[in-house]
Amino acid sequence: MSEAGGPIRWTYAFVDRPAARFERACAFWTAVTATRLSAPRGDRGEFVTLLPENGDACVKAQGVESGDGGAHLDFAVEDVHALVDRAVRLGAEVVAPHDDWAVLGSPAGQLFCVVPWSGEAKRPPVVDGSRLDQVCLDVTPAAFEDEVTFWAALTGWDSRPGSRPEFHVLRPPTGLPLRILLQRLDAPRPTSAHLDFACTDIDTTRGRHESLGATCVSHHPHWTVMRDPAGGTYCLTGRAPETGGLPPTAR
Repeated sequence: MSEAGGPIRWTYAFVDRPAARFERACAFWTAVTATRLSAPRGDRGEFVTLLPENGDACVKAQGVESGDGGAHLDFAVEDVHALVDRAVRLGAEVVAPHDDWAVLGSPAGQLFCVVPWSGEAKRPPVVDGSRLDQVCLDVTPAAFEDEVTFWAALTGWDSRPGSRPEFHVLRPPTGLPLRILLQRLDAPRPTSAHLDFACTDIDTTRGRHESLGATCVSHHPHWTVMRDPAGGTYCLTGRAPETGGLPPTAR
């Protein structure tokens, strides 16, 4: 648990996509997560929540006015200001303060938000053998160790090396819907983030996503990189959707 601000009570994965392609993005992401859209919020109607039939929402989407989008995390807590203060002490920067929530940047510049907890407690179910359960932070090499230290200290989650030297995993307490994977990039570039699905069978899930308009970018031994109809990349990974863990042969 976090030392200040209390434990992180819930997490949201944000799908950030260009406003001009936002409708396409929402149609795709609601289909692959078996959700429906909330009413839009924000000054430009740029925020929506993806509402599951069962369980509490853990995915939202945002239409962005510049750039190609990406992903970010929201941490829901009982004491927003305390967790914001803690993040700043750990090296974060407040990018956009609000009365009851805040946008911050990690030491390497990855944006995240701290928001009030609204009682969310139940994960949505697995959908057709897959579950969106991980936010992967793609970190420039020189900042990797500092980012691991920052995110581990901020969350207080179980922190351990991943299955490959370039990976580090933060596993949340039981019941929270999203893990964090930090990936050390091969070459310097700005730190960013993308979303990962845990899949019982990657090829089966890939076929379903392709039928909904996604395209395959590249194959790897235990994951496949995909591009959604709005141009954003994400990954299908060979992990157990119920637990998020790797199969024994991949460990």
